[in-house]
Amino acid sequence: MNPGSGRVFATRIPVRFGDCDPAGIVFYPRYFEMINGLVEDWCGQALSTSFHDMHLRDGWGLPTVHLETDFLAPSELGENLQAELRVEKMGGASLHLAIRLLGPDNAERVRAKVVLVAMDLKERRAIPMPREFAIRANTYCGTDTAEPTN
Repeated sequence: MNPGSGRVFATRIPVRFGDCDPAGIVFYPRYFEMINGLVEDWCGQALSTSFHDMHLRDGWGLPTVHLETDFLAPSELGENLQAELRVEKMGGASLHLAIRLLGPDNAERVRAKVVLVAMDLKERRAIPMPREFAIRANTYCGTDTAEPTN
């Protein structure tokens, strides 16, 4: 993540036994679970919108519609990864996220670009990003910031 290109949400993710294959390194699909957990933590902790409230109370969600991932180096059982999330771009219904997972040596282990779309869970269709959520998410935008719509 480039300095000065938007706020970064950061947290630690422990590499647990269940994340690893018999060689003791993270089995690659587990990174996708870590990424989803990072998005859920960002929504709840930084944007004050828990997945519980979003899905069960308000009836909308943020499904992943596109995901690009580079696996740069293995992560091992017992390590704590530094997870970082930044919004690269916002559309009327979409969020484009840049995500990095760093090892204890601060070297990149995983780099991902994720596109999420606001969706009405009952109607199963894209909706405009809820205004208050979009305003809070906008504080994590980089230089390609778009004003939240609606």
